[in-house]
Amino acid sequence: MTVYSTKTRTRVKICGFTRPGDALAAAMLGVDAIGLVFFHKSMRHVNIEQARVITDALPPFVTVVGLFVNSDSYTVNEILNNVPIDVLQFHGEEHQAFCSSFDRPYIKAVRVRQGSDIIQAAQTYKNAQGLLLDAWHPDEHGGTGLQFDWSMLKNAGITNNEPPFILAGGLCAANVCMALETARVYAVDVSSGVETDKGIKDSTKIQEFINEVNRFDITQSV
Repeated sequence: MTVYSTKTRTRVKICGFTRPGDALAAAMLGVDAIGLVFFHKSMRHVNIEQARVITDALPPFVTVVGLFVNSDSYTVNEILNNVPIDVLQFHGEEHQAFCSSFDRPYIKAVRVRQGSDIIQAAQTYKNAQGLLLDAWHPDEHGGTGLQFDWSMLKNAGITNNEPPFILAGGLCAANVCMALETARVYAVDVSSGVETDKGIKDSTKIQEFINEVNRFDITQSV
């Protein structure tokens, strides 16, 4: 009799694509989702035309996530009407009602530091498809390469399914296995850890990152 592991494999999202070739390479290497940043203050910002070129390059079954920071409804809807976005990611101080007001599932990002109440955030955004946990920075909304104390997730009693948590902040091939061993989350999200410059992804680094995530999953299934 064949015995199958009940361990769900760790999903991988790479955020901040600016070039279609990089997004296609990531898709062919096995990434589950790509992130497009629609925040004009970000060095990884793309406009509608750039986003459409990137999404047109993708093969089937790759989720496209659109990242917004304190945008208004008009801006979000304009992009949804012109770019094939599957999931919204809100990375600012958006309220739950705003996040839920569009015809797409959403992920809510939470910037984590000592004293952050992660469980309360999960309850506040309980209809979110997932909660993305990133390192707190006073001025930046992600993509900083900073880490937070991953043991906070274990101490908060978080599991990888209730709700789906996505770990971000300072991840790279060298530390993602340790991060997953500590945090046991549903998915990981990387940006600067697979770049040669802001918005310029490196296919070798992407492959190494995905290989390390897969290696962690294999060790958990045996």
